[in-house]
Amino acid sequence: MNERRIIYLDNNSTTKVPSEVVNAMLPFFDEIYANSSSRHRFGFLAEQAIAKARKQVAALVGASHPEEVVFTSGSTEAINQVIKAVLPDNTKRRHIVTCQTEHKAILDVCAYAEKVLGYRVTYLPVKDNGLIDLDMLADILSDDVALVAIMYVNNETGVIQPIQKIAEMAHNVGAICFSDYTQALGKLPVNLNKDGVDIACFSAHKFHGPKGVGGIWYTQKIIDGMRLKISPLLHGGGHEKGKRSGTLNVPAIVGMGMAAEVAFLEMESNIKRMEYLRNSFEKKIKKSIDGIKINSETAPRVCNTSNIAITAIDSEALIATLCPDDDDIPWIVISNGSACSSHSIEPSYVLRAMGLSEDDAAGSIRVSLSKFTTEEEIDIAVHRISLAVKELRDLASL
Repeated sequence: MNERRIIYLDNNSTTKVPSEVVNAMLPFFDEIYANSSSRHRFGFLAEQAIAKARKQVAALVGASHPEEVVFTSGSTEAINQVIKAVLPDNTKRRHIVTCQTEHKAILDVCAYAEKVLGYRVTYLPVKDNGLIDLDMLADILSDDVALVAIMYVNNETGVIQPIQKIAEMAHNVGAICFSDYTQALGKLPVNLNKDGVDIACFSAHKFHGPKGVGGIWYTQKIIDGMRLKISPLLHGGGHEKGKRSGTLNVPAIVGMGMAAEVAFLEMESNIKRMEYLRNSFEKKIKKSIDGIKINSETAPRVCNTSNIAITAIDSEALIATLCPDDDDIPWIVISNGSACSSHSIEPSYVLRAMGLSEDDAAGSIRVSLSKFTTEEEIDIAVHRISLAVKELRDLASL
């Protein structure tokens, strides 16, 4: 049996962990395996590794102080902490403003806040390019708003929201601005202090780190207790200075730190390269297939993401066709939405919120590149997708 070639174009779901990250993690499984909370010299070695990783992540996100970064299991946990543990301390402001195209983690936790915590939630619509309407946001904001939660980069379309302006508007009414930065790291230069947000979250596996580890960032003003009290979502042990209990996953945190350092050092060259390849892919796919549209093409987008509506096609069938049983044919791995919604066969709620018809949303695919993507892979992917679309359309016409 030949070794199957995989052309992986689903990097907004997860990314490859490169050897330098794996090698950084390995000693903390079988050499420096101490608990970082243990008060002996062996434990201090693990604690020092975590301190180094915290500095590496802080540099990537533009934190003023490494202590502003709290390690979590990922963005989903961070989102739950903000809404379930931090906000309930605010008894006067009972209104959350978010967006219809947010990640499911935000939408589901906001639904919990409505049903269980008694908050009122406003879900802002978006324009047909995926951007929120700032005038509409201004009309909604008032002194009853506790939190404005708008993701910086959309995971399906790559649309970049004007987060600095959103944060400024939130602060003008005394609200906290929280943003999901998960899809931004490694694809955009990030400086959380300059962006003006108060809280942000991120996951390592989106920028070539391991799965199951991420972080939450709090501005120093919040840490100093000037705006609100930070309560842990998980109690028991007082780890992370009381902000997140649980024995720290030292190997994963070390891997996240190394991935952050590499992403920071390679940022400029990776962005230029991925943007070139993304633009090349879109230009070639437009020439190869009739009846396609680049969703959110007119909006600011991150360098690696292309979401394409293909008429007269079911995206589930297309995805399956691109991964055949034949070992001699390479798999083209793409998606049709968020991995966290992959068990749903409903058309993307993000695209539907942008005004796409049910058929166009059902026929949309997401192609997301990484620093490992090559021009040859782009050419092969365009060719294979074009053939698969023709085949599926021919079958549908019978």
